[in-house]
Amino acid sequence: MNKTQLIDVVANESGLKKKEAEAAVNAALKAIEDALVDGDRVQLIGFGNFEVKETKEREGINPQTQEKIKIAASKRPTFSASKALKAKLNG
Repeated sequence: MNKTQLIDVVANESGLKKKEAEAAVNAALKAIEDALVDGDRVQLIGFGNFEVKETKEREGINPQTQEKIKIAASKRPTFSASKALKAKLNG
């Protein structure tokens, strides 16, 4: 499912007009993004958690030249599904 399809589902399920559903989806995604940028965890009960994890600087190998390179530390968003969502996925 892509963002356009998600907007269509939200519009159909909620009875909102497509423009209103698009605004709602965009607002929700922006709120999640802003929270993650601020270092906050986003917990959606029954669905899962979004959070930021930090990776340490590490050494890697350039596959083309076999040279050792340093891979910089970075932050990455992660999602962990709730028990309820995992239960639905696994029957």
